[in-house]
Amino acid sequence: MFATDRPHPIRLRRSLLSVPAINMRALDKSRGLDCDGVILDLEDSVAPDRKAEARDNLRAFFTQGLPEKRETVIRVNAADSPFFDADMAAVVALKPDAVLLPKVNEPEDVQTVADLLAEADVPDSLKIWAMMETPHGILNAAAIAKYGRTAGGRLECFVVGLNDLRKETGVLPDRQRTYLVPWLMQVVLAGRAYGIEIIDSVCNDFHDLDAYARECAQGRAMGFDGKMLIHPAQIAAANAGFGPTDQDLDEARMIVAAFADPAAAGLNVINSGGRMIERLHLEQAERVVMKAALINDRKGTEQ
Repeated sequence: MFATDRPHPIRLRRSLLSVPAINMRALDKSRGLDCDGVILDLEDSVAPDRKAEARDNLRAFFTQGLPEKRETVIRVNAADSPFFDADMAAVVALKPDAVLLPKVNEPEDVQTVADLLAEADVPDSLKIWAMMETPHGILNAAAIAKYGRTAGGRLECFVVGLNDLRKETGVLPDRQRTYLVPWLMQVVLAGRAYGIEIIDSVCNDFHDLDAYARECAQGRAMGFDGKMLIHPAQIAAANAGFGPTDQDLDEARMIVAAFADPAAAGLNVINSGGRMIERLHLEQAERVVMKAALINDRKGTEQ
């Protein structure tokens, strides 16, 4: 049973802001930000001797209620760390939209957490996201994605982590990500093959927003669904870079209207304004229209 049998609902994932769980002020501030989701980090941004404090912060944060129409994801520490069990106990108790697993290397890393959640009777609505940030993870991306789309797999999203990948491979940073592009595309291909959404890596420089916007444009061109962020200043560029443009929306509406015409009934290819449009483009167009509707719905909620 693969992605075509179990499609994920359409969600906005243009901008996913990573917020250190140790920083209560940042957690509170995240409620009013225009990001599509927050990744509440218990891992890299929290010192070992403050992990318990960070978990307590998350309990307080959830008690105060969560922003509507935004995803809430908890990034836990690695399964081989002394903090994993307590982190997962917090996930089971708090029930965010998803748990983000760091340094996923193989399908068994996802299966272990899926089994843990099932044994705790956690609803299937709590999904698993996987950080793709190790050489083994990139090499096994297709196998991990395939496992995640089987019954009980829960895997819904890949999040690329280039800082760790650079460290483990020795690839030097550059603005164009020249030598990383083949690996990035390998993750995109694996995700698309099995219906897993793919989030581009963070950009460490949040001062040069022009360069950041170019990186967002590159990520979108490569097929990513959105970007992981480290600073609120990056939200607007990610929303613009990964959201539908007016031109995208106009074309999508045209395609939907063309196939809604009774004359197109039963046709897989139609001629619209001198362009040949296949029915496979209809699904893509419907997704664009639905994402635009979700964006407008969010804006209406915030007014």
